[in-house]
Amino acid sequence: MNYLVTGCSRGVGLEICRVLLSEGNTVYGVARSYTDEFKELESEYHGYLYFKSIDLSDCENIHKNVFKEYITNKIQLDGYVNNAAMAYDDIVTNLNIDRLKAMYDVNVFTPMVITKYVLRNMLLYKKKGSIVHISSISAHTGYKGLAMYASSKGALEAFSKDTAREWGQLGIRSNVVVPGFMETTMSSSLTEEQKDRIYKRTSLKSATSVYSVAETVAFLLSDKACGITGQNVHVDNGTI
Repeated sequence: MNYLVTGCSRGVGLEICRVLLSEGNTVYGVARSYTDEFKELESEYHGYLYFKSIDLSDCENIHKNVFKEYITNKIQLDGYVNNAAMAYDDIVTNLNIDRLKAMYDVNVFTPMVITKYVLRNMLLYKKKGSIVHISSISAHTGYKGLAMYASSKGALEAFSKDTAREWGQLGIRSNVVVPGFMETTMSSSLTEEQKDRIYKRTSLKSATSVYSVAETVAFLLSDKACGITGQNVHVDNGTI
């Protein structure tokens, strides 16, 4: 199987690549940074893992950068994982419209454009493919300072549900994985006290496992999940 994964070079994106590769798949990764961790994985799975550095905030050139110069019509896609994201954290009274628009470019508009062309690829090859978007528990449980970020993830969830409705009759599925707070680069700015408060709101009282999120993504991409579409699957340690 061939999968396109954005935000592939670190954190949960890198772990998603690792899990998919361990199952014998080929992964086409997209990210801005070509990290040492990704290079190591690339070396381990030579010929099955590919990389292209792309600025995912450049919505207008996504078609050319991803689908003309990387994923051409010669490559048959079986699935797409929209993992790339940027965070804009602040309280609402400090909202900056330029920073908000920049975040929406990466978190919402670019994934929509990529989905458009992934669907066209699947239609070309008559594939019953699978799309998985990575959301955030902040879209469901309120956290101070995350209103803008959560709104972008909420938009993504609505987009996924309607994508599932539009294309389900052709066997194309679209789902969302909703992780809780994980120990990733995006959460590294939080203090230990802040993290502890967040983890205490979960049933398991700990950070969400990146591996668990990646395994859930791999499951939703696979035929094992052939009856699951239009869903938000929470992997959040039981956030309450």
